[in-house]
Amino acid sequence: MTGINQSVKVTLRNPLDYSDQLTYTIIPHDNILARDWIVTLKELLQAGNLLEKNYCFMGFPTTARNLDYLCDRLNQHIQQINNFNSTGVWERAGLESYVIEDWFNADIVRFGNEYSLGVGPTKHLGLRVKHSAMNRLHNHFERLQGTVWALSDYYRLADYETKYAIRQLNNLCHEVETLILSQRKLVTEPDWIRPSQITTFLHAQRYDLRDDHRELFNINGYDRQFAHVYMHWTQIGKTLFEVFRDEHAPELTDTVCEAITELKYYSGEFDIEWGNDVVYGGAQPWHTAEQDQFREWLIKNNRDPQNTRLSLGYLPIGYIDLQSSFATDDPIKVREILGNYLDIYSIEVDGIVGTFDYCWNDSDYAEQQINRMIPGYDYSSRR
Repeated sequence: MTGINQSVKVTLRNPLDYSDQLTYTIIPHDNILARDWIVTLKELLQAGNLLEKNYCFMGFPTTARNLDYLCDRLNQHIQQINNFNSTGVWERAGLESYVIEDWFNADIVRFGNEYSLGVGPTKHLGLRVKHSAMNRLHNHFERLQGTVWALSDYYRLADYETKYAIRQLNNLCHEVETLILSQRKLVTEPDWIRPSQITTFLHAQRYDLRDDHRELFNINGYDRQFAHVYMHWTQIGKTLFEVFRDEHAPELTDTVCEAITELKYYSGEFDIEWGNDVVYGGAQPWHTAEQDQFREWLIKNNRDPQNTRLSLGYLPIGYIDLQSSFATDDPIKVREILGNYLDIYSIEVDGIVGTFDYCWNDSDYAEQQINRMIPGYDYSSRR
């Protein structure tokens, strides 16, 4: 896809040295969704929406946000939720008491290095996610948060600090999983770590995804290309592909389908793929085989793989000008450079600049976020 006559400049900084900065340039594709994305991104920058910085750079194996740090943060948020539960607000409103009894550390969320032994029931499990622990965590989030269009009463009645804590259960769950995967890949398949940038804003305005936007699902499918930009998935819930992959291609019963959501919205948010290309018919036969199996499963379950309403894939909206940004298009070199700059400082489009002069390792980061989110929290408390 060719670009349109606009660009997005993203300035990163070293979270341990704010004066050390790097800027890269996004060239939007020449398609209707990319043009609409630029409009909505400008709106977010003009409105001063905050970036969700603690859920931004995912899958980089070397990061100051290591597994001990992430588990410690999870435990703090769980304690906040349990402390709020003890106030009795939920029970007085007719809700069941909600206590999270899980406590997290590296050994609870990840198997150790047993794969190197190659024997016994733990063969090949080394450095893998312990899915039972992470599934419980995500289930807590889903019950406490609800969905974008139907927030739960637990969330609606929670105080500011507890609303913030509930949201972090989801963010940290996915961050833990991607960190574990990237660190395993670094040991077993270093060319196949899957770092990405998840650029989301707090209280981002969402717009209905149109049929002309959805056409991109059939054009792109599940292809992901290095340094390419994709529309962020703006809602909670599993996709058909996630159900197929994570639940071993189950029959699509009514119960299974209740957990599946097709994409309904788009926004100014965006994701960047910093891993190597994974494309149908490319150098990864496992991806092509998986996509063929997925298509067969859909047809077996009376789903049309060409139905764009099923939201099957990723929506491409741009790519990074690598040479002007990094002076190289070598993925390994680019990732090495990026690893030192995992904090977004500013985003600029057509002279409109959003500056985000705060960082997840600021001592008062949570307080800053909560104070700025109070209007949205108040809105979410209404029926």
